[in-house]
Amino acid sequence: MKIHIPNAVWLGNIDPFLKTFIPTNSDKLKITFNKKWMSIHPMVLSMIAALGIKTRPSKIECEKLEAKSKHYLKRMRLFDFLRISSGITMKEHEPSGRFVPLTQIKDSAALTRFISEVTPLLHLEPKHAEPIRYIMSELIRNVLEHSKSKYGAVVSAQYYKKSNTVRIGIADTGIGIWKSINQSYSPKNDLEAIRLALTPGITGTTRREGGTEQNAGAGLFFIKSIASVNSDFFVIYSGKAMYKLLKRRGKKITLHADPFEDRHSKKNNLPAWEGTVVGIDLSLDTTQEFSLILKLLNGTLNEAIKERKKARYKKPQFI
Repeated sequence: MKIHIPNAVWLGNIDPFLKTFIPTNSDKLKITFNKKWMSIHPMVLSMIAALGIKTRPSKIECEKLEAKSKHYLKRMRLFDFLRISSGITMKEHEPSGRFVPLTQIKDSAALTRFISEVTPLLHLEPKHAEPIRYIMSELIRNVLEHSKSKYGAVVSAQYYKKSNTVRIGIADTGIGIWKSINQSYSPKNDLEAIRLALTPGITGTTRREGGTEQNAGAGLFFIKSIASVNSDFFVIYSGKAMYKLLKRRGKKITLHADPFEDRHSKKNNLPAWEGTVVGIDLSLDTTQEFSLILKLLNGTLNEAIKERKKARYKKPQFI
């Protein structure tokens, strides 16, 4: 495998970066960097770390870092995941409220810790932070339940004060969306599988309308809806396909169940990623639209909790 970190890669310009990824020779990993400067979305960091933890350190070739921004990679703990020396010495920085370094999540306890660490980055009132915490938790829990990856999920997040935005990256090297959805549906390709995964009420665990009480298949739809309302980017990449929600044009806001009805771009011929990658930009400015959708999600959260409690305490009936 080979992956190159350019001078700047964000969700808006993620396409050229993904096209340069070389997935062949999966037992080896070569990482190269831009010589002068690197400005990187957490999605990219999570991807590299996810590849690194499944590759033996002796099989990882990492180019020497020369860019001035190299300390960011050290601070985000990339080299800890690669299990190689960076050769960089620096003072430790207190991350609280600014970033959450790369974190491997393999169980519920690790997920709970990550959600507690990412909460200060939201800089929101509890009533607004709670639905976002819930959705992020569901997204990562979905990886743990459906990716079938022994390495779990790799996540990272960064807060940008100037734009009041949180950027989040989640990556796994599991079975991918097509294989997961194909358990109950028959998508013709990776892009069709992503389309199904983004549709509310569809989950790979059942063909039942609305999913199950525990898995309504709505986590990706809700996070896409928040991005749509705020005119933010949202990217999902699995297999050879990528779906990218683009910034909204005009003031009219419409939430579509079919992701292909949103303003978007898509690819179905990218280098194959074994697993799933999600990148999210969340603008935290509390506009009226943002408040309304969070209110809606709060209602959904309360209903989901009720359903889970009902299922947990439901007693068997004997006839």
